[in-house]
Order: sequence, then structure tokens, then C-alpha cells
Amino acid sequence: MLLALIVALPFLGALLPPLAERHGRTLCAAVAALAPLAGLILLLTQAGVVFSGATLKLMLPWLPGFGLGFNLRLDGLGFLFALLILGIGLLVILYARYYLSKQEPMGRFFAFLLLFMGAMLGVVLSENLLLMLVFWELTSLSSFLLIGFWGQRSDARKGARMALAVTGGGGLALLAGILLIGQIVGSYELTEVLASGELIRAHAFYPVALMLVLLGVFTKSAQFPFHFWLPHAMAAPTPVSAYLHSATMVKAGVFLLARLYPALAGSDLWFYFVSLTGLATLLIGAGMALFQHDLKGLLAYSTISHLGLITLLFGLDSQLSNVAAVFHIINHATFKASLFMAAGIIDHETGSRDMRLVNGMWKYLPHTAVLAMVASLAMAGVPLLNGFLSKEMFFGETLQQHLLGSFSWVVPATATLAGVFSVAYSLRFVHDVFFNGEPVALPKFPPHEPPRYMKVPVEILVFLCLLVGMLPGYTVAPLLAAAASASLGGELPEYSLSIWHGFNLPLAMSVVALVGGVLVYVLRQPLFRWYVGLPDIDAKLVFERQVQRVVAVASWVTERLENGSLQRYLAWLLGSALLLVAAALAPLEQLTGSRSLTTVDGITGLGLVMLGASGVITAIYHRQRLTALLILSVAGLLVALTFARFSAPDLALTQLVVEVVTIVLLMLALYYLPSRTPEESSSLRGLRDFVLAGGVGVMVALLAFAVLTRPYSGIADFFLANSLSGGGGTNVVNVILVDFRGFDTLGEITVLAIAGVGIYAMLSGFQLQNPTCDPLGRNWAHAKHPLILETLSRLLLPLALLISVFIFLRGHNQPGGGFIAGLITSVALILQYIASGVAWVEQRRPLNYQRMAGAGITVAGLTGLGSWYFGRPFLTSAFGHFELSLVGEFELATAMLFDLGVYLTVVGATQLILVNLGRLSLAPAASEDIH
Repeated sequence: MLLALIVALPFLGALLPPLAERHGRTLCAAVAALAPLAGLILLLTQAGVVFSGATLKLMLPWLPGFGLGFNLRLDGLGFLFALLILGIGLLVILYARYYLSKQEPMGRFFAFLLLFMGAMLGVVLSENLLLMLVFWELTSLSSFLLIGFWGQRSDARKGARMALAVTGGGGLALLAGILLIGQIVGSYELTEVLASGELIRAHAFYPVALMLVLLGVFTKSAQFPFHFWLPHAMAAPTPVSAYLHSATMVKAGVFLLARLYPALAGSDLWFYFVSLTGLATLLIGAGMALFQHDLKGLLAYSTISHLGLITLLFGLDSQLSNVAAVFHIINHATFKASLFMAAGIIDHETGSRDMRLVNGMWKYLPHTAVLAMVASLAMAGVPLLNGFLSKEMFFGETLQQHLLGSFSWVVPATATLAGVFSVAYSLRFVHDVFFNGEPVALPKFPPHEPPRYMKVPVEILVFLCLLVGMLPGYTVAPLLAAAASASLGGELPEYSLSIWHGFNLPLAMSVVALVGGVLVYVLRQPLFRWYVGLPDIDAKLVFERQVQRVVAVASWVTERLENGSLQRYLAWLLGSALLLVAAALAPLEQLTGSRSLTTVDGITGLGLVMLGASGVITAIYHRQRLTALLILSVAGLLVALTFARFSAPDLALTQLVVEVVTIVLLMLALYYLPSRTPEESSSLRGLRDFVLAGGVGVMVALLAFAVLTRPYSGIADFFLANSLSGGGGTNVVNVILVDFRGFDTLGEITVLAIAGVGIYAMLSGFQLQNPTCDPLGRNWAHAKHPLILETLSRLLLPLALLISVFIFLRGHNQPGGGFIAGLITSVALILQYIASGVAWVEQRRPLNYQRMAGAGITVAGLTGLGSWYFGRPFLTSAFGHFELSLVGEFELATAMLFDLGVYLTVVGATQLILVNLGRLSLAPAASEDIH
């Protein structure tokens, strides 16, 4: 359970900072740091096991039928990323304590940060790919909250929305790709997927699956052409940028490349798409970074470039390039997080990030300047710093690929050019910010060093840059070996982490990059003038414009389909159904099947004629609401008789009682509505409706005829065979409701209760005036509660309740059950309200129907949980036969408790609806007629 605890700690810890915020900012940060600190300690206890090559797993079944389990794994790759997530997360929490102002909700910020941290841990430690997808989407949602933390700013809101749209869309593509991989392999477990690389690559769906997965990867890691969202995410607070955009969120994509490398790599398709995308991103990001005036903008584009470098390495598809990619992931996380923090310090102390204004900071911030310069040189790939080592490996690997044929030189040439720009923008960061004269019109002047502990995270990260750069074999080597071995899924190639490899071509490429970068920076003015002459394209405006166009198209379509006309909605629905049924019946050679037709006797025929006639008459008199309702009730009663005729007594009882409740409900509503519906439809619309209704009626009749005259077998035989032995009841319908499909019933009564409470809330305090006369001007009777109705209703109530109890108790073996019994009780109770009035009934029976509905759901839910206590599936019923001396043998089943919950919910929800509709008439009578 250690792995589950590591993942769960940030989620649990997210609850604490909002509570601790009121007791001080320091305590709030300390409380926020508890979860990642504990997780880091637990993780480090497994370092020896992981470095030895072992893989720890936790397998907890969740939804095995869907291939989803809460399965976690910790190998070298997962250990590396978890270490970055927890370690840099701790440093960011310390940094944010001093970065955020006193007016900002620090507790909410740390809660969002920990939520994101937990999601990232779930991504990197998931053994099940579907589980990984759940956490993947959670990273998008939590990063949206973090990027948009300063919600009062338009750029923060738009940047967050852009990031969510791009990464969320990529997540949908990734979902489809993972589902395809799962279907190819037959499992979503990483262990099986990684071992099935040959099977996946040989499958016909491999290209589609690969493209879908790469869409998810490229959008998350800001690869070209999806790179545009990352610079606009810089509207987030700098601690967010230091965490999400250096070590965690943007690394999720390249993590997936590393994780799925054994399963998806090794094909020409992988090489071309991954390497060329990485190459384009590397060059575009490096070039754009040089021309940014905003400090975080420069770092954002440099991040895009380095992510392209890592992607290119994975695309080169050799074992050593994989090792180089993993190595650069480590190095980039350290120097880029420290640079973002340094940029945040400069912004915090000067009030500006514009490098045209922020100059000469060496004079005011010497300590910060030294830290930032070391990190910048590491980013540039200067020897004795960690960035140099992985960049040397990168240059070496670009020379080893030959898949572009005679144009293979393009890859190392482009890599060198990107290295030139990398040195140039690193020099610009150093020179323009810390030297280059005096500051210009700073909002805060003079700047000074930040609080001591705000620099500690930067110092730690810069020290790691130096330590890894000078002593790689004693520091990062075991971690790199474990992570790269897990990514490759096998033995590591031979490689060296030595600082000096002699005079070779990669060293020459580094020298060219360093010298060329210095020259480009020195001669930067012509380049800047050229850049200014380029078309000014704001990705944020382009994105917003496209979003607005999509919204406009959606609005146009919605206006055409959803214009508020119920007739139009029904026309679309019925027309679509007509086309689908016609398409399904068209291939049939003949409509009649092999089964013989049932003989229709005279009584059945008369009932069918009356049923059809009631439907036709209802349609004819539909504008006269009361008349139409009375005729429609005839149709409902005839349907109940039809159920009884074809041996479905449960359905007949249910239909009968539901019909009564429905008619009462409609009568209460019609009391306040005009008795006639005005004619609003044109003759053409009337013709359309007639054709649709007739066509759908004929088509449904033909469909029913085609199905019922053909032999078929369904699940009914299973229920008939297992109802008594498995559910302990001979009433198959009731056993299905309370046992076989009890979970469906629990959901249905929950929806019913929610509907009842919703209607109660909607009608609460709402009253309507009583009509004083009918539409013909005849006054209503003065006696609101006729004596005969009052007397009979009071005599009928105990009889109805007795029948309700009888129907309830016999339901498991004979027609009946909690649903029918609840409706009978509801009819008996509502009759009391109609006969004697709301005040009279509530004075004698003060029932709380909200609590009754809630109690019903609780009882039904507890019945299901009880089966868990005995180690059985949820809502499994137990039954047994018992004997009493006076009663004899009888059966008891736990399903009766579930049925009791159904009964209480039905009574409570139905009364909530009907009684509160009746309350609408409690207002004084109107002086004028209401039609």
C-alpha cells in the first residue's frame, strides 16, 4: 500500500492549507509541505530496491470488467519522475510562501498545487493505462486552476482556457489511442502492453493508435504545432511556471514517450513523426526565445525548445538516444525550475519582467544574479554544468541516425543551429538583466535581495546543476541508469558520463554552438530589426478568434435545431427514428417471419379497437385539455388490461396505479391552465405533423410485427431459471428489480427522490390565484370539500393501506412489491388531501416527505452495503425459510428491506410532488376569471 499512500498524500494534504491559512502564512506553507515531504521520504525508502532493477506493484481491482484497476507500479522511470514531482514541489512550496502577497489566498493556491501534484504522481506511477488517463485529465483540470489563479486578469483566464482546450483535446485523442492499444493487446496493464511491442507494431491499427497517442503527447508537451499555449500560460504565478512548465506538466508528454517506448517505438512511422516534430519544435522554440522581451516569455520558448530536444532524442529511436533523453529530462528540470524562480524574484523585487527595463541588476541583486547566471549557463550547455553533459550526448546521437538518407545531415545541422540560439538567448538573459547599464523606469526602485528563504530553493537547484555537471558518476548515474533501463525495457547500452571524451565531432558542435551563440548575441540588432518586420501574429488572439467562430457556428446550428418549439424537437426526434427504422427494415426480403400469428379473440379485438380509437380521439380533441385528458386515461386503462391479457400482472398493476397518479397530477396542473389550447400551427405544419405521426406509427407497427413473428432468445430465460434459486422468489419481475438489477433500481429511486426534492424546492413559496369560475362563466361549487367525498375517503384510507401492505408483503413471490405498494399508498394519501384539504391532513398526519424519501434511499443503500459485510457483491440478497408454530413455514429475504426502501422513496417523492402542486391553490381567490 506504500505506492497508494504516496499518490494519496497530496490529495489528502490539499484539504489542510485552506484550514491553516487563518493561522498564518508560514503555518499554511508548512502544512502544505507535509504531504510531499512524507511522500518523498516514503519514495526514498524504496531507492535501493528500484536501483537494483526491481519493479514494485500494487494491484487493487476496481472495474475489472472494463479493464480498469487501481494498479500502481514503481520502477526506475516512475521513481525519477516522482522524485522530480515531490522534490521540486517541496521547493516550490517554500518559494511560494514568500512570492505570494498577503492579499492572495495562499491556502487555495497550495490546495490547487497539491491537487496537481497528486494527479502527476498518479500519471507516473500508474500500472493501468486507463487509470493513468484519469490522472492525465486531472492534471489538465488542476493546471487550469493554477494557470488561472489570478482570475481577475484577462490574460490569466484566457491562458488557462487555452491550455485546457489544447491539452484536453489531446487527452481525448490519447484516450482513443489507449483504447485501441488495449484492444490490440487485450489488456490495459503496462506490463503486458510493454511486452507486446511486436504485436502492436504488426497490427493494422498501429498507425492510428500511434497518431492518437502522439497527439496527446504533443499537446501536453507543447510540441509544434501545439506549442502556442505554453507562452500564454506564463500569466500564471511564477511558482506555477517553475513547477508545471519545467518539471511536471509539460514533462508528462515526454514521460509518456519514455513509458510507451518499448511498445510503440521501433518503426519508421515513429522515427519520422516523433523526430521531425521534435526537430521543428527544437528550432522554432530556440529561435523565438531570443526575440522575447518578457523574462518568462524567453523561458517559455526555451522550454518549448528543450522539450523538442527531448522528443527528438526519443524519435531517433536508438538505445543511447533514449538514455540521453532521460538524462536531459533530469537536467532541464533543475536548471529551468531555478531560472523560473530567479525570474520570479526579479519580477517580485522590480515589478517588471521586461528585459528592456530590467537592466543592471548585478548592482542590486548580486546573490540572485550569480544563481541565475549559473543556471543560464547550464541551459546554454557550458562545460562543468549539467546541461553540457546531456547536450553532448544529444549532439552525438544526431550524428548516428541515417534514416533521412542523403539528407541525414539536416538533423545534426539543425541541432547545432538550435544550440547557437540556445547560447544566444541564455546570454541575453544574463547580460540584459544583470548588466547592460541601469534599470529604466522600474515600478519598484531600488530593488533589493528577496527574503533569505526565498532564495534557498534556487540555491539547491543551482547546486545540483554544478554537482551533476562536475561529478555525474557519483550523483546522477544510479538514477539515470534505473530510469533509462525502465524506459528501454531491457539492458542499457554502453555510455559514459565523463566530462571529457576527447576531441570529437560532438565537442566541435558544442564549440560551434558556443561561439556562434556569442556572435549571434553580439550581432543581434539586425536580427531584431528583421523580427520586428515579420507579421505580428498573436496566438492568443488567433485562438480566441477560432473559438468565437466555433461558438458562432454552434449558435447557428442550435438556433436551427433548438428554437424553443416542442413541435420541432419532436419532429426531429420522430423523423430520425423513422429513418433509422426504415433503414433497418429495408434489407429484409419479407416482413413476416416464421412464427405463426396469435389468434385474436373478440374481446381482445374490441380492446385493441378501443385503444386505437382513444388515441385517435385524443389527437383530435387535444386542444380541449380536460376532454383530451379523460380520453387519454381510457388509453392508459386499456394498456393495463392489455398487460393483464398477455399474462403480465405486475405490469398491469403498475400501469393501473401509475395511471391514477398521473391523471391526478395532470388534473392538478390543468386546474391553473386554460381549458383550451389556441391554434398556433399553420396548415403546412399540421400536414407535416400528420405525415410524421402516421409514418412513425406505421413504421413502429411494422417493426413490432417483424420482430414478433421471428424466433428470438433473450435474457428472460436466465431470469426465469434463476429467480427462485438465486433470488429466493417466484415473482421474476420483483426479483429482477430488487436483486438481479437492484443497482438500476437504486439509481432510479435516487433520481425519483431528487426530482421530488427539486420540485419541492422549485414550488416552495410559489402560489397561484384560484380560478373563480370555469371558462363558460359558471362558478365553481362553494363547498371545497364535499361531505360524501370526505366520508368515503376516510373509510377507504385504512382499506387502501391494508391492500398496500398486502401487495408489499406478497411482492417477492406474487404480483406486487414496494413500487406498486408505494403508489397505492400515495393514491390513498392524495385522496385525503383532495377530499379534506392540505391543512386538515397535515394537522392529523404531519409527515415529513423529504425525510421519508431520504430514508428510503438510505435503507436501500444500507441493504446493498450489508452484502459487502458478508463478502458478497453489492445488493446481493440473502433468503431463508423459517417456521413458526402458528404460522407455519414462511420465507424471509433481505430483498424485502430493499423493497421497503423503494416503498418509502416512492411514497415520499410522489407526495412531495402532488402535495406541493396542491399547495399552489392556497392563495386568496382572484377577482377575475383565470382561463
